[in-house]
Amino acid sequence: MEENGGDFALAAAPLAKWKSDFSRAFQYYLDRSAPHIAERWLGTLVAASIYFLRVYYVQGFYVISYGLGIYVLNLLIGFLSPKVDPELEALDGASLPTKDSDEFKPFVRRLPEFKFWYSITKAFVVAFGLTFFSMLDVPVFWPILLCYWIFLFVLTMKRQILHMIKYKYVPFDMGKMRYTGKKPSASGSRFWKVLLLSGAEVHLYGFMDYQSNVSRPEVKLDCAYL
Repeated sequence: MEENGGDFALAAAPLAKWKSDFSRAFQYYLDRSAPHIAERWLGTLVAASIYFLRVYYVQGFYVISYGLGIYVLNLLIGFLSPKVDPELEALDGASLPTKDSDEFKPFVRRLPEFKFWYSITKAFVVAFGLTFFSMLDVPVFWPILLCYWIFLFVLTMKRQILHMIKYKYVPFDMGKMRYTGKKPSASGSRFWKVLLLSGAEVHLYGFMDYQSNVSRPEVKLDCAYL
């Protein structure tokens, strides 16, 4: 029995190593794709188009498509919702800023953009794979499912919009609030100009202290070029 267990462990070791290497490589390329938002969503659009073409070609798997639509709608609500419910913040005495004098709080999503993209893409890939199992092709009158999904979409988005209006937040990245101080005037600046001439010496021309109306002589420093 011990010999059989040892043989099984030796046989499973290459498979475990391959799985670990594949998982590491997949995570590496997944992390590298994070900054490329447009390219990622373009790939998701391609995957969705392939799935819809598959469903249109076989004229079936409408139940899978309905389940996919419900799942995507659930992800969309998480993407548009704040991480902390404003109703709970109001009970705790904290709330989102509603005036210019209030403290600025950035909008933090319940479902971040990257996870939102990854979940949708994975859902389309899994749904596409399920269309190759004929046992999952349940006959159904698809216009009823489509109308019911549209009804759920309108009802859910209406509730979400009313929630956004009530607590005055926008679930989109409008840019961070930036405070710009008083810019220094050019008349009070002090700068140096460096010129390399013939690669032999450096001439530093300094024009200093223009804020006072007193004309200053030009300062010239010659240094050996190292």
